[in-house]
Amino acid sequence: MSIIWAEQALTAEGWAKDVRLEIGGDGRITDVQAGHKPEGHTVGALLPAPANSHSHAFQRAMAGLTERRGEHATDSFWTWRQLMFRFLDALTPEQVQAIAALVQMEMLEAGFATNVEFHYLHHQPGGQPYDHLGEMAGRIAAAAEISGIGLTLLPVHYQFGGCDQRPLGPGQIRFGNDTEQFARLVEDARAALTTLPTDATLGVAPHSLRAVSQADLRNAATLLPDGPVHLHLAEQIPEVQEVQANWHARPVEWALENLPLDSRWCLIHLTQMQPHETEALAKTGAVAGLCPLTEASLGDGIFDAVRWMNNGGRISIGSDSNIRISMAEELRQLDTSQRLRDHTRAALATADLSTGHRLFDAICKGGAQAAGRGSGKLEVGAWADLLALDTDHLDLAGVQGDTLLDSFVFTGDNRMITDVWSAGRHMVQHGRHIHRDKITATYRKAVKPLRDGL
Repeated sequence: MSIIWAEQALTAEGWAKDVRLEIGGDGRITDVQAGHKPEGHTVGALLPAPANSHSHAFQRAMAGLTERRGEHATDSFWTWRQLMFRFLDALTPEQVQAIAALVQMEMLEAGFATNVEFHYLHHQPGGQPYDHLGEMAGRIAAAAEISGIGLTLLPVHYQFGGCDQRPLGPGQIRFGNDTEQFARLVEDARAALTTLPTDATLGVAPHSLRAVSQADLRNAATLLPDGPVHLHLAEQIPEVQEVQANWHARPVEWALENLPLDSRWCLIHLTQMQPHETEALAKTGAVAGLCPLTEASLGDGIFDAVRWMNNGGRISIGSDSNIRISMAEELRQLDTSQRLRDHTRAALATADLSTGHRLFDAICKGGAQAAGRGSGKLEVGAWADLLALDTDHLDLAGVQGDTLLDSFVFTGDNRMITDVWSAGRHMVQHGRHIHRDKITATYRKAVKPLRDGL
């Protein structure tokens, strides 16, 4: 058992002062009470720690390396994608583990308690499976052993190079599995998670409408009947055009008509939706997995958060390409993109909740749903996924309640975060991951030959 005391805390009932929270030996919250004298580990402001709902860990090692224009007069997601394929052709299992551990460490230092890893790098260069089919899935799990983060592992099904079912190209060949082999890969991923604490979760991810057959898309939710199902959807204009040309419907229209969408599903990006699609999809109960920094970096477009949330839609936040891992900056990008598009301010606030509070509540609830994880709030029985903010920080000093969350979202960065717990594991203390030096040293050694080879 461990005890945390906070000057203020965002409990399941709302803001409270002088809060004593107790964590049991199983990593779950066993007691939350306000009005107590300080004891145990004392913090300024205690909040639920959301899940990071979408990550491709290996892309972290590409950060800063893709900002030059290619051979074409204009650059785009599709030219960036070719550079990404070339980069990943050189990755070894040892390098993937080192990169994933760094990503998970940076997620924790950014206030995320869980890494939902959309894991599609499965095979050797050239596409030959490793002797152990789940070698790379095991490396993601091994990274989580080091970092202490909660892990939701999503093996990704990737079959084709496009809606016309053309073969995978050279860059994609490391991703590919047929239906039978993918089922075996999922079982290997399940076995990899047995080395982790009991909060680890397994889900499944058909990559996109372009990369998986219609039959396997329809059956994706049956492979793991109780696990989350994630899918890239409606990210790019050429993607929309390709689906329309081959399947005679826009991606969201096809998904609404053909997939059993419900609260188990997390649909990633959704930056290319029409108003009627946004309204209908929001009402299915599926989560929108948003990655605003990556979506801006790749020129994807702007998610219609105002319409989505006003129709009861649920959201989560991920860091996708991991060029910058910051919860505050992701939320700021999400909100300010709405302001720029609509020429307004505070578009995501309500009469009862400030912008920061509404967004933070939404990603705690939606992130837990997307991760298939019993977390996202400070209440008895939930996983003790917690983050603490420094109320002595220049921009937080003397700030209370909703204004504290607004200040974090609109003025803050990772330096405001003092502590993070994942299922009770106290992995960030005084603003630093407890294994930072070891993880960063291993990462430096792993990526040097990658960068030297570019």
